[in-house]
Parts: sequence; structure tokens; C-alpha cells
Amino acid sequence: MIQPGADFDHPPRSRAQRLGAMLWPSFFAAGVATMVFFAFVDPLELRDMTFPDVSLSRELGYTIGFFLFWSATLASSLFTWLLLRPASRFNRRLQE
Repeated sequence: MIQPGADFDHPPRSRAQRLGAMLWPSFFAAGVATMVFFAFVDPLELRDMTFPDVSLSRELGYTIGFFLFWSATLASSLFTWLLLRPASRFNRRLQE
């Protein structure tokens, strides 16, 4: 058990670990969200409702949709990482 007032800090993670912890789960979630969304929505019909003058193929619609879902889930992972950082790195004991 850690005693109150003890100087304890978690070791910092490498950049690769931090990026992997954000990119991989968000990639997986974006893949699932893309499959579920496009099971019900055709990219060509979505294009016709939103940007009828733009020439987009169905494959490009899937690609754009995946990267939009990936950016949204990556932002969620990033915010979670920011909130879960150890407070001991930011809340230092005042000098007496």
C-alpha cells in the first residue's frame, strides 16, 4: 500500500505506446462503425442528398466515411488519454 505523501509516479510511456493506445482502438471502432453505418446507407444515395454536383464513386464514399469515423473515434481516445494521465505529474507538492 502506498503511504500518503509518498513520491510515487508512474513511469512515462514511450511515444509509440501512446500512439498505439490511441490509434489501434480507434481504428477498430471506426471499422465497426463503418460496417454498421454502410450496411444501412448507400454512399451514392448519401452523395445525392448532400453533394449532388460532386462526382464520387461508391468506394470513395466508403473511404471518406471510414476516415471520418476514424477521426471521431481517435478524438475520443485522445480525450480519454488526456483525462487519465496521472495527476502526480501535474500537481506537485508546494515548496515549504
